[in-house]
Amino acid sequence: MESQSQKDSLHRASSECTNPSCFFCSMNEQDLSLRKAKLARCFREMPQRDDQEHVLVLRGIWNIAMTQPDDPEFPSLGIFECMGKLIQRAVKDRQWLLRDQNIYIPYYAAHIIGSYTMNKVQFAEKAVNSNVVLPLIELLRGKISWVEQRVAVRSLGHLASHATTFEAIAEHEVEIIKLAMEIACNCIKTVYRRFVGVKDSKRVKYHSDLLTTGLGDLEIENRKAEEWASQLQCWSLYLLNCFACKGRSLNLICNKHFLKELCGMWGGLANCASPGGIGCIRTLCDFKAGRESLANSKEVMEILCNTSRSSDDWQYMAIDCLLLLLKDTDTRYIVIHTAASSLADLVELRSLKERKKVGEAITQALLQDYHKIKYGDLKLSSQDAERALKETWDLMVERRKREELMSEEELKERKDLVGMLKQEGNKKFWSGQIEKAVTTYTKALDLCPLKMRKERIVLYSNRGQSYLLLHNAEAVISDTTRALCLSSTASPHRKSLWRRAQAYDMKGLAKESLMDCLMFIHGRMKAEKTKHAKIPYFAARMIHKQMNATWLFSTVARSKNKDEAGVEKPRVVEHGEDLCQVTEEIKERNAPDGSFTEGKRRSRSRKDRSRQERTLLVAMTAELAAQNAARRVELPCKSEK
Repeated sequence: MESQSQKDSLHRASSECTNPSCFFCSMNEQDLSLRKAKLARCFREMPQRDDQEHVLVLRGIWNIAMTQPDDPEFPSLGIFECMGKLIQRAVKDRQWLLRDQNIYIPYYAAHIIGSYTMNKVQFAEKAVNSNVVLPLIELLRGKISWVEQRVAVRSLGHLASHATTFEAIAEHEVEIIKLAMEIACNCIKTVYRRFVGVKDSKRVKYHSDLLTTGLGDLEIENRKAEEWASQLQCWSLYLLNCFACKGRSLNLICNKHFLKELCGMWGGLANCASPGGIGCIRTLCDFKAGRESLANSKEVMEILCNTSRSSDDWQYMAIDCLLLLLKDTDTRYIVIHTAASSLADLVELRSLKERKKVGEAITQALLQDYHKIKYGDLKLSSQDAERALKETWDLMVERRKREELMSEEELKERKDLVGMLKQEGNKKFWSGQIEKAVTTYTKALDLCPLKMRKERIVLYSNRGQSYLLLHNAEAVISDTTRALCLSSTASPHRKSLWRRAQAYDMKGLAKESLMDCLMFIHGRMKAEKTKHAKIPYFAARMIHKQMNATWLFSTVARSKNKDEAGVEKPRVVEHGEDLCQVTEEIKERNAPDGSFTEGKRRSRSRKDRSRQERTLLVAMTAELAAQNAARRVELPCKSEK
């Protein structure tokens, strides 16, 4: 139902109208059958008419589609055919596109198609039958700009996600997959060079208006551009995933260069609902051709191992990928050299999300043919992998058997001895004898019964702190991960989170460090149980560092600063126009009402921006930590629509 304010605005807009095909007059019609007839006529005639109110009408429809995507009224009256024809006209008629405010029309038209086809299969079928696919592909080719590409890939992703409309998209399978791969790889560069990296006074105004809906300052505009760039990348991956989950065109998607690029794609804090590249990798693991390509990619294996031992929302996906690769006999001995050490740290993980006995599944995958190594002639080329398998066998098999046979008296004696060794290790640590402290903590861990989870958490974490002072980052990550596996997922061991965050920082893994920092702060604030809980300065400083390092445009910005002329320009498609060809024309042509004139906003100095960033950091950190922790409690659904 329409709100009263919407009805009032429609009434005011149509009170003095003389146009028989006016959208607002049609919406105000009280007779339902007459209203539908008028709206159908409006949608039918709109693509042929030149009317300055087109943008106002489309913005109204866009607002309705966003708030009521399941309302069947407009889809039943020809909205899809109308939007498709408007896009087609915008692509073919450049003069019309640059007239008045028509430049906004393709964006709103594609967005409306995507909103209505998001949930309802019957709406998607109507859209396909209304021939919207080809106009959307035209936008996907970059015929106008990256802003229109974003909504086009979103709409195509929704159409491809429904079983009954997938084949209509698959008719253009090769081109769409190549376009989606191109966009996913190059869109961050494109958005930075066409918008974010451009002085605000020289930005295309209609892009700025769409980003902020005409409201907001430069900071909001930049933040929104980062969010849209991330969505453009993630929605491109989602479109690819629609083909990959059916085993289609894996030879194209499993391109070696693309898989390497895929490892660096993640939704980030601005688009946290999307699994990014990890989601696509997980889909490829369901197919033998995909597993073989992934197993032979060094970059893919590194990102899977790092994510499996992190606080990332998609940790469980990385673990699933590694387990699937280990269970495949053709890829097991390719990946086990890299994966064994990482997975060995997770064998005592009890649950993750809603998955139970995760550690047992990991143990079974690691040890499924360990008897061939222990008693047979099978040898691994990696000594680290063999050592990890031996430790897993001793911990999860041999040690369990021994402790089941121990008496209560013997267990009590061990508990007392472990306590003494822990105190001795602490004394050596505080006296600066770090190597001896490591040795003492190791003895305590070897003697500590497996049931004493709390004591083992502290021992692993303390040994991790010792390794941190010895600058052994990999050992820190191993010990702190083991401590976190022993603690509960609802309340992870905070000191281990902070120590692992520092270790990841030492290795230059900013994303993993940032996620651990956010979880550390959330746990600390939750424990203090007060609205005025303070974020430690050392944690705020680390987060500020990692947020700068994980900034979506950090890589391209550094590249531009080093050698702008030497950077390869992002390719759109071989048969498409230059991405900014239309927007450059818009800069040169000014409409009488000033719609396309360059912005006159004053640029802020770098000093002002830095000061504001520091002011907002503490407030943002608490919110991000809470959001990140809340997401880990929920079961993730399919990629954001």
